[in-house]
Amino acid sequence: MTCLLKHISRRAFTLVRTQDKLLHTGRAAYAANWKIGKINHVAVAVPDMDKATALFRDVLGANVSDKHPQPDHGVYTVFIELGDTKLELLNPMGDNSPIQNFLDKNKNGGMHHICIEVDNITEAMKDVKAKGIRLLSSEAKIGAHGKLVVFLHPKDCNGVLVELEEA
Repeated sequence: MTCLLKHISRRAFTLVRTQDKLLHTGRAAYAANWKIGKINHVAVAVPDMDKATALFRDVLGANVSDKHPQPDHGVYTVFIELGDTKLELLNPMGDNSPIQNFLDKNKNGGMHHICIEVDNITEAMKDVKAKGIRLLSSEAKIGAHGKLVVFLHPKDCNGVLVELEEA
């Protein structure tokens, strides 16, 4: 037990020291074999996809995609083009959808996650995991853009669900 506590204490100290270094240098720490890129999209869970789509298309005049099923993720998606980034509208595909769980807690919908591009998702996954960030799946999956994605646990990311997408 004492050995385990020492290990945990050393690990916590290393994580705090790494975070402190980031705060004071203002530079991102990443492995030499992957780099973080731009925000790809911000995802918003919506209880009524047609109403949400109409707001962005008909009221605000945005370029809006068709609704696409994403059965591997249990959602329907619509993408709204906003210059260099996108807004992703998410609507549940059935009662077992993770988005349905989100909407059960947030009846009016709301921000669900942010998606950040990385140039090498396999290396990024290894690196963030080694730095104590939990992944929500052990392997990357194909996302809505046909690219590999993985989600990082919000409790390890300042309360934000973060999606990494290979650029």
